[in-house]
Amino acid sequence: MKSIGEELAQKLSRNPKRVWDSLDKDGKEQIFSFADGYKKFLNQAKTERQALKEIKRELQAHGFVSLMEIEKEGIPLSPGRRWYFINRNKALVAGVMGREPVEKGLRLIGAHLDTPRLDLKPNPLYESHGMAFFKTHYYGGIKKYQWTALPLALHGVVIKEDGEKIEISLGEKEDEPVFTITDLLPHLSKDQLERKLKEGIAGEELNVLVGSIPFAEDREFKERVKLAVLQLLHRRYGLKEEDFISAELELVPAGRARDVGFDRSLIGAYGHDDRVCVYTAVKAITQLEKPYHTAVVVLADKEEVGSAGNTGMRSRFFEHVILDLLRLSGFSTDKIMAVLYRTKALSADVNAAEDPTWQEAFDKLNSARLGQGVVLTKYTGARGKYNTNDAHAEFLGEIRRLFNQKGIVWQTGELGKVDQGGGGTIAQFLADYGMDVLDCGPPVLSMHSPMEIVSKADVYMTYKAYQVFWDSSTF
Repeated sequence: MKSIGEELAQKLSRNPKRVWDSLDKDGKEQIFSFADGYKKFLNQAKTERQALKEIKRELQAHGFVSLMEIEKEGIPLSPGRRWYFINRNKALVAGVMGREPVEKGLRLIGAHLDTPRLDLKPNPLYESHGMAFFKTHYYGGIKKYQWTALPLALHGVVIKEDGEKIEISLGEKEDEPVFTITDLLPHLSKDQLERKLKEGIAGEELNVLVGSIPFAEDREFKERVKLAVLQLLHRRYGLKEEDFISAELELVPAGRARDVGFDRSLIGAYGHDDRVCVYTAVKAITQLEKPYHTAVVVLADKEEVGSAGNTGMRSRFFEHVILDLLRLSGFSTDKIMAVLYRTKALSADVNAAEDPTWQEAFDKLNSARLGQGVVLTKYTGARGKYNTNDAHAEFLGEIRRLFNQKGIVWQTGELGKVDQGGGGTIAQFLADYGMDVLDCGPPVLSMHSPMEIVSKADVYMTYKAYQVFWDSSTF
């Protein structure tokens, strides 16, 4: 028999749930099956361009049609019609038309396609001490020391002088070479180890080893190893050194997404932030038939560097798509600001999972944990909530009620202790349009590292959360 205190606590206290405890055997199998599909996506989507290629294939397989093709038909968009728009192969907007008119607002989920990495500099190739290297410029927030002494793969595109586009992907297959950034051996690291951790590897020390065999046909030539590498690139891809200037080449951790743990409950991989939200959102929208409100997913670029550029969320490409959507639905484009103001959105981005090894960085009462479901993050920002959206209590209440009614296992979390640091999402830029926005995504361990960790249970619950958000007609 429960005591009076226990009965009152059961009534009033919030007890976090574990996703695994809410499942039957079939539920566990669904989670593992969904995770297998996600791992395959990660293996093919090492860059934002590659991710978009996979997403386009998935959308087309589920009946989504380019807005440009729909415009040629000359027929107004009707409930259930599926469409997409691609911006420069780095950003995408897709949707399913709802039963309610577009002018009454959208139900939007926004995620970002980019993830931290190493980009090649415009003039990357040089020779030193009989070895050839690429110089890099890191992209996004990384701990630079984590990127040394591990296998790296090279992905990206090169636009040659004649306009031909060359796609490069090297280092992922077992029989392909990889690249690496060398580090100083511990025997000689006395001075290096005196550096602060954040200065252990400097940005200009992130130089990637790419070759060591000299050009054999002219032993008097000064930079024979560099020349030999250029010769290999020319033979394989038809490239010249100047072609690097019109290239987007990225170095990312080589290798496949892997199960982690004896029980295989976790996924270790590069790029969970934010491709876990990208994948779950795309999967969720492909399952919609005729939602009550028009459902829209926005996949933006450049979030890791401030959402700038014409493929980032701060650009106007999203407005361009909504204008087309209004026009193709038979509404005046003058209504665009009213439509956006009436829109309700989830900013689909990850949160930091509390790491028991580094507990001092977290507020344990306000931190997300692996396996306890999708995270509702009221605000992000840094320290005094700078550069945050800070969702209104009314909207958070609507989402909380919806998730409880639909059996979604959810939790809340902040991004660490108040003065410890912080971070941001695209929520603030969606909010600029006047729409209600709440951050919603799974927790991640080792965020922004070459091997991030997520729980398969949280990934699946994120997918289910996005489904019920789009399916709902209650708000």
